[in-house]
Amino acid sequence: MKKFFNTRGLLYKEMNLKDRLPIMSEEERLKLLATNGMLIKRPLVINGDIIMVGFKEAEWSEKLN
Repeated sequence: MKKFFNTRGLLYKEMNLKDRLPIMSEEERLKLLATNGMLIKRPLVINGDIIMVGFKEAEWSEKLN
């Protein structure tokens, strides 16, 4: 689930999530993502069974073509 967090974002750093996420429950992590969109890594693309987070051109070309 960590791949969905915007680890470079200011809010992630302000909330000290690098240290907090490992000890949080899955429910707590989901609540954080659901209540604050600034914590979500973008772009986020869901295409059928494919979920891609963050832009990696080679990966996107491979999976979307």
